[in-house]
Amino acid sequence: MPANRFEAGVRHQQGVAVIDLRGEVDAFADEALNAAYAEASSRDSACILLNFDGVDYINSTGIALIVGLLAQARTSHRRLLACGLSDHYLEVFQITRLADFLSIFPDEVSALANAPGSAEADS
Repeated sequence: MPANRFEAGVRHQQGVAVIDLRGEVDAFADEALNAAYAEASSRDSACILLNFDGVDYINSTGIALIVGLLAQARTSHRRLLACGLSDHYLEVFQITRLADFLSIFPDEVSALANAPGSAEADS
């Protein structure tokens, strides 16, 4: 078991499903991450925000899991957003071109303000 076990919680803010990620995003995160995505998408939110504030580590398998979420989001015509990435992981997302396929924001407040379907973006 990894030193910092992965957990994911789902909440809804301003019409956006927010998945709060904590711990290490690696092979051990697969089941919890996919369950959280399924819960988040069950409310038909047009947009899902991955909040990385509590993430300590992401390896290549974790990147692949995020790519899998992108594929699910595209299939269901949802936008996938990210916030709270450290400078290092922001660079990783840019190098791997994940940043080309999901909007990245420095924090949850700015992500929610710009999310399609959110109360603020629609006003």
